[in-house]
Amino acid sequence: MSAPAKSKKTIVIDENTPLLLLAGPMFLELFLNTMLNNVDTLMLSHYNESAVGAVGNANTIMFMMNIMFSVIATATNVVVAQYLGAKQFDKMNMIYSLSIIVNFVVGLVLSAAFCAANPLIMQFLNVSDAMRPHSMIYIYIVGGAGFVTAVFNVLLQILRCNGYTKIGMWISLAINIINIFGNFLFLYGPLKPLNMGVAGVAVSTVAARAIAVTVLMGFFLLKIGKISLRYLKPFPWSLLIKMIKIGLPTAGEHLTYNLYQTTLLSFVNRMGDDSVNARAYCNTIISFAMIFSNAAAMSTQIITGHLVGAEKPDLAYRRVFKTLRVTLPITIALASLNAILCRYTLHIFTDNMNIIALGQMIMIVDIFVETGRCLNMTFVSSLKAAGAFVFPLIAGIVCNWGLGLTTGYAVGVLLGFGVAGIFVGTAADECIRGLIVMYYWYKKKWVGKAVVDKKGSD
Repeated sequence: MSAPAKSKKTIVIDENTPLLLLAGPMFLELFLNTMLNNVDTLMLSHYNESAVGAVGNANTIMFMMNIMFSVIATATNVVVAQYLGAKQFDKMNMIYSLSIIVNFVVGLVLSAAFCAANPLIMQFLNVSDAMRPHSMIYIYIVGGAGFVTAVFNVLLQILRCNGYTKIGMWISLAINIINIFGNFLFLYGPLKPLNMGVAGVAVSTVAARAIAVTVLMGFFLLKIGKISLRYLKPFPWSLLIKMIKIGLPTAGEHLTYNLYQTTLLSFVNRMGDDSVNARAYCNTIISFAMIFSNAAAMSTQIITGHLVGAEKPDLAYRRVFKTLRVTLPITIALASLNAILCRYTLHIFTDNMNIIALGQMIMIVDIFVETGRCLNMTFVSSLKAAGAFVFPLIAGIVCNWGLGLTTGYAVGVLLGFGVAGIFVGTAADECIRGLIVMYYWYKKKWVGKAVVDKKGSD
């Protein structure tokens, strides 16, 4: 049996936990993370416009790598929340050690695999000759250090489930400062003569994440628990298998969505560089509209996990609908504001009027995309926290490929509406899928699917 972990401070999360207590710091953390992801786009837009679309293509691949890392990270979120809710503190160090060590090994393997497959990835995405070298170097550097992100993801989930959401906010602030400073050095500062461009931005991104992992690990060891191979003797194969069963459907859901978006991106790449850049700039602006509902969904997921672990499904059921009544109106308002202001905000990135015109059409369609996405984030996150992992995967596969891809291709390519038509397909997918998962939650099909062992055995 693992050594007890309760000697360190435990923050109680239950039905009385205010949503803002978790969502507030998480909102700021996500906002800062969004800044980190998009500051490269902003700084590169004034350096080399071809590099912007190139990094946008590369980030699509980086997201796919992160999906692979999410198998264990997602399982960690669910298992830690439910076991803490069930007050089985004696198992926590073993769970922590298993999650971090396994994801580190997975990160090493995937980093090597994505770097080896880099040329094939560029060919599949139909990346233009002007953008291809930039995309490839970014993947080699950021993807090659993917194991850093793998460990970061697990540590962040552990801290969140233990109630330490503010540390993520401060870490994100530090990452942004380091990344912006590094970008400045390589693009405009003393290191500009090296002419590294995208490579310099990639190095800056990796350095910021590496520092963040170091700080998170120190905080974890100080406040939460321990990591050691001795907690894995004998190796907890049954728990690892359980975590893989939890994580694989979620990873599959994210993977099928990303492959679907990657296929849509291949359509956009055939529409010319203006369409590629319009998509990249709009995704930068859109990401800010998603932050509030995403933070609320993640916070509700943690609370739901604790309530399910404590065998309080009725309280979990009501809590999720309470969250939606707050997040949906705000999300629609933010997306509408983005559509109204985009003719001005897009000028931050470019003066190309064709790109701005394409962007305006995209942002109008995005109001419907964000409405559906809010439903999906809220209910899918809570279904996973309750132990229902397979249904979101099935709904995702059917709606992504059967509805989103076909509608996007029909409207964007066949009917000639271009990149905005591609977003119409995404809107159809998000809205219909959101209603489906909401109905599944409403019918309480998830009750009885908790993963925590009430008897306390592995």
